[in-house]
Amino acid sequence: MQALFVYITMPDETSARLLARTLVEERLCAGANIFPGLQSVYRWQGNMEEHGECACILKTSDERWAALEKRARELHPYETPCIAALAAEHVHLPFLRWIAEETRS
Repeated sequence: MQALFVYITMPDETSARLLARTLVEERLCAGANIFPGLQSVYRWQGNMEEHGECACILKTSDERWAALEKRARELHPYETPCIAALAAEHVHLPFLRWIAEETRS
């Protein structure tokens, strides 16, 4: 099993908490960190945008990635959400075991 950290931006802390809670309850991730106060600057449909957002980092396994990504898209309010998985190359073994245990379907 390989651990993945999944980075997702949400419009606000309330929606980030709902997303995180749902994905943990459904065992698609073992846990989540929520970072409110994120400031995003980006181009969207030809316009320069600046908005406050909230970032989530979810801990999951590569086996649960496809289901997590699908469910996050279903729950996400954005047309084109940022959902990106980063493989963890070196992981403390007890932490890796915890992820494996908590994401068993």
